[in-house]
Amino acid sequence: MTQRNKAAPFAATRRQALKLGGAVALSAPFVGRAWASTTEINMLAWYGHGEPDIVGAFEEANNVKFVPKYYAGGDNMLGLIAQSPPGTYDVILSDAEFVQQLDAAGYIEPLDAADYPLDDMLYPDFQKFPGHWSDDTLMSMMVRFGHLGVSYNTTAVSAEEAESYACFWKPELKGKVGHFDWHLPTLGQMSLYNGNGAGLWDLDDAAWAKVQETTMSLRPQVGGFFDFGGTFNGLKNGEMLAMVGIGDWITGILEKDGAPVASVIPKEGGIQWTESYCIGKGSEKADLVKTFIQYMLSPEGQVKSAQMAAYPGNIVTKGGFELLGEVDPKEAARTHQLPGDPMNPITLIDTGRIHYRDIPRQQSLEDWNDFWSEYKNA
Repeated sequence: MTQRNKAAPFAATRRQALKLGGAVALSAPFVGRAWASTTEINMLAWYGHGEPDIVGAFEEANNVKFVPKYYAGGDNMLGLIAQSPPGTYDVILSDAEFVQQLDAAGYIEPLDAADYPLDDMLYPDFQKFPGHWSDDTLMSMMVRFGHLGVSYNTTAVSAEEAESYACFWKPELKGKVGHFDWHLPTLGQMSLYNGNGAGLWDLDDAAWAKVQETTMSLRPQVGGFFDFGGTFNGLKNGEMLAMVGIGDWITGILEKDGAPVASVIPKEGGIQWTESYCIGKGSEKADLVKTFIQYMLSPEGQVKSAQMAAYPGNIVTKGGFELLGEVDPKEAARTHQLPGDPMNPITLIDTGRIHYRDIPRQQSLEDWNDFWSEYKNA
């Protein structure tokens, strides 16, 4: 996969201060102890989070080695944990909507909120993000987010057409519309297209039947269902001209490399994916994991997250937001992470155009997954 450009060197004194002020992990006591044995940290995460561009500096400074196990989709994550003995995973990257299930199943340890920079979060909701707390106990710490909308090839779909999910039904796209193979993103977008707005996850029987009907009507347009790599390559080689259920987290990589693709939030609204770190139940390395989470929330860690080679994400802290604008203004501008930008991700949330991804409220995940299987086989 094509590597993303790295940030410019930290030259100015203020930039250096920002970098060093937040990078608590890189002053950890393991620095320089070449004689100490390397500690392995077992990670369960989406692809990219355990790669050198994200964890390399932390590994070197703290004499640790991340051993990642990658998954795609929260259902897959829950299944992997259920099949593993307690203590298998030291750090778990979870989609926000699955944190409550991790907590209810006893898969994660509580966090001390005082250990994390909650007062530095960009948006009030991020301080006590839905589902991340059990009463007044923090269970998972938000580290990045992004938005899902219409993702398309700009030579096949105009910017005006992309302003509505209706473009997926464009006759010229027959056989060229792809799906990221996970039910929540697609069915959420179909629910928005049906006009359910903020109630997109809370569907009564009639609304759920309508979402299924709308989704099934798209099936003749669909050319395939893809994992991360397939979604990326389908857009890259033009095999697929539009993708349902994704956003800049995939098209951003291609766009930076000059591919004619883009992602926009249509008039019906978009969906926010939110990633957070948890400490796995029974982990013997909880203190190291805490230090790693602190590092990822430092300005330096947030910039690394925004520039992740595997897929980009938006920054969640004020310090990271400021530093990204200074050291990588091109990426800050591309992703609208600039003060006053009308498409700033925080502005989109604040004006109601973005809805946090959730799990179905009146159906079970199994109900949605069963329909998804039916849809794929139709």
